[in-house]
Amino acid sequence: MSNPVTFEPSKYLSVVNGSDYLEVKWRLVWLRSEHPDAQIETELMSHDGNRAVFRARVALPGGGSATGWGTEDAVNFPNYLEAAETKALGRALAALGFGTQFCPDFEFGAEEGRVVDAPVALKREPSNVTQGTFDRDRASVDQEATYRQRNLIGAIVRELKMDQRMLNELALEVTGKGANELNRKEASSVIEHLKDRQQAQTPRIA
Repeated sequence: MSNPVTFEPSKYLSVVNGSDYLEVKWRLVWLRSEHPDAQIETELMSHDGNRAVFRARVALPGGGSATGWGTEDAVNFPNYLEAAETKALGRALAALGFGTQFCPDFEFGAEEGRVVDAPVALKREPSNVTQGTFDRDRASVDQEATYRQRNLIGAIVRELKMDQRMLNELALEVTGKGANELNRKEASSVIEHLKDRQQAQTPRIA
């Protein structure tokens, strides 16, 4: 009997402007592997001449949703309608954690410094990765921290200007393990503590 295989985003990263970037088509595969029943809605909000504005909404079963907006024109893409839809979807997926923290997800196109992301046909997602193959019955205590969890921890740590030693100290304090040894449940605990620190450092507006 074969073991269920989780989708590993790190295998599909591209390097853009020296930073890691995960194309929208692979974010969709990642989403479907973890949430086969997630709902995706896209809508053309305006189409003025050769400029299109799309809105995308992604909703996870049991709660959690995000909305993304995307704009493109014929100057950058002949198929600007699909490109705008892809941009909106990429932003919504990134907001839910299906993306990378190392490369901005907000610019797609041909201008210098903008990320080029091929338009995605929502009904034709990559078929070489099985959807919903992860083992839902395994307790999170037995599974390694996910790529998304590690990604989020890294982003908060950078924002808090913490180094690896400080992160390891926090992980040891919270879980009794080093930062590189966390399972999913322990990673969630570390994330909560990091978010508490993040909130404590946010200036309060009187």
